[in-house]
Amino acid sequence: MSDVPRSPQSPGPETPPAAPAAGPLPSPAARTPTRRRALAAGTATLGAAALGAGTLGASPAWAEPGAGRGRRITDPFTLGVASGDPLPDGFVLWTRLAPEPLAEDGHGGMPDRRVRVRWQVAADERFRRVVAAGAEFARPEEGHSVHVEVHGLRPGAEYFYRFRVGREFSPVGRTKTAPRPGDRLDRFAFAFASCQNFPSGYYTAHAHMAQEDLDLVCFLGDYIYEGGAQGELGRGHLPAREVFSLADYRVRHAQHKTDEDLQAAHAAFPWAVVFDDHEVENNWADDISEADDEPDQDPEVFLRRRARAFQVYYEHMPLRRAQRPRGAAMQLFRRLTFGDLVDVHLLDTRQYRSDQVGDAGHADPGRTLLGARQREWLLEGLHGPTARWNVLAQQVFFSQRQFLAPPESNFTNDGWDGYRYERDRIRDQLASGPSNPVVITGDVHANYLCDVKADFDDPDSATVATELVGTSITSGGDGEDQRPGDLVQLEQNPHIKLINRRRGYVRNQVSRDQWRTDYRIVDYVSRRGAPVRDLATCVIEEGRPGAQQV
Repeated sequence: MSDVPRSPQSPGPETPPAAPAAGPLPSPAARTPTRRRALAAGTATLGAAALGAGTLGASPAWAEPGAGRGRRITDPFTLGVASGDPLPDGFVLWTRLAPEPLAEDGHGGMPDRRVRVRWQVAADERFRRVVAAGAEFARPEEGHSVHVEVHGLRPGAEYFYRFRVGREFSPVGRTKTAPRPGDRLDRFAFAFASCQNFPSGYYTAHAHMAQEDLDLVCFLGDYIYEGGAQGELGRGHLPAREVFSLADYRVRHAQHKTDEDLQAAHAAFPWAVVFDDHEVENNWADDISEADDEPDQDPEVFLRRRARAFQVYYEHMPLRRAQRPRGAAMQLFRRLTFGDLVDVHLLDTRQYRSDQVGDAGHADPGRTLLGARQREWLLEGLHGPTARWNVLAQQVFFSQRQFLAPPESNFTNDGWDGYRYERDRIRDQLASGPSNPVVITGDVHANYLCDVKADFDDPDSATVATELVGTSITSGGDGEDQRPGDLVQLEQNPHIKLINRRRGYVRNQVSRDQWRTDYRIVDYVSRRGAPVRDLATCVIEEGRPGAQQV
C-alpha cells in the first residue's frame, strides 16, 4: 500500500492572521497579464499598508534585517507568478526573483543571500478583502524561488494573490480552491497542454487559453527542451547548447518563463504539472541516459544531471514541499479531488520506467512504466471510492498504435505499447473499477481521440475508457492537418477516431451527465497573432465509455 494520500496536503506554516482590509492607498500599479475577466492592467492597485509598507517600503529590495543596505534591485518579478495543486482549503503560490533572468550564472541577477518576500491573498482583485498574508524567504540555494502553501481558505472559491519585495510589486494572479471531496459539484472546466519548444514557435495557444473560463490547467510534460536548437524565429535556446549544469537549466527555464503568453496562462488559473523527458534529457528512463556517446551514459553521472534538472524544475513550478526533490528522486505522482465530480490522478511515466526496448520485449511482464509503488498507488486509488469522473493525467500514448499490417506489426516503444503487460493491468482496472475513466495524454505533438478497448486487437471488444491526446503548444512548428501515414494509422487502428497535427490545447467541460471536449487549435505558430478555432468537439456520456464527435 502506498503512503501517498488521496488529496496530498503537506504540512505548512501556520496561516498568518488576515491583514487589515486597507483602502486603496497610492502605490505602484501591478503589471497584470491579460486574461478574460478583471485582471486588466491597473485594476489591482496594491494596498501599501496591507503589505507592510510602513516596515519594508524604505528597504532595499533585497536587504535582510540587520544585513545593512545595498543597491536596489528593480523589477524582480520578470518571470511572473503562478499557483497550483488546489486543495479545499488552499493552494500553492509561486514566484522566482530574477531581475536579470537570463544571466549566465543562473542567479537571475540576485545577490547571494536570502530575501524576504511578502505575499497576500484576497477575495477581490483590488485587495480590499484580504484573507491571508505572510512572508517567505527566497533563498539562493533554491534559485530565489518562493513556494507558499496557503491554508485556511474557503473551498470552491476564487481568490487573487500577489507578492512584494521592498517597493517592488508582482503581477496579480487569480486562482481557486477545490471543493471538498464528496461535496456535490455540477461543473468543472479544465484544459490540458504539453510540449512547448521555445525556438519552434510563439505561445499563441497560451494567450488564448488565458482567456478561457477554467478551474485548472494540467500541463503534461516537456515544459522546456534541453537541446541547443536555435530555430529561425529569433527565439533560439539560451544557452545555445544542450544544458547540463544547474546554471544552464535555470537559464533555460527562465527563458521559457519570460514569455508573456505563458505568464498570462499561469496567472489566470491554478496549474497541475508533471514532467516528461525533455525537462531532463530526451527519452531518458529511470537512471538510463538515451545517448551512449554522451558523457552522462554512466548511471551515476546521469543521476547527478537528473538531480540538477529536478531541482530547477521544482524551482520554477507551483509545486508543494511534498514534491521537493531529494537528490535525483522526486515524488511527482499525486491525486487531486474536485468535489464528488472529478478525481485527477497525476502520473510519472519517466522516473521509474524500464528502459525502452525493441518489439520483441514489449510483452515482457517484468517491464514497468510506473514502477511498483506508483502502480499499486494507482490501482488502489482506482479500486476504492472515486469521484464521478476519473482522469489519468499522464505523458505518453496509452492506446495501442499499430503502424504496419501484420505480421510486420510495429509499435512505439516510448509509450505504453512498450509496456503492454502493465498497460493491460491498468486498462483492466479501468474496466472494472472507477466510474467514467478518461486518459489525457501529451508527448506526440498531435491531437488524437481514442477508444480504449478491452482487447485492442478485437475492434468489436468493449470500450472501457476514452483517451484524449493533446497536441503541442509549439513543438513541431506550424504543423499540418494530417500526414499521409495518418490515413494508414486510422485504417490499422479502428479505435483511433481522430488525428490532427496543428498546435493548440484541449478544453474540457465536465458536468454530472456529460464530458465535452473541444480540440482548440491555431493554424500557425511561426508568427504571432493566430486566431484559435475548434478543430473538433466530442462528447462522452456518463456511464458510456467512448467519445462521440458532434
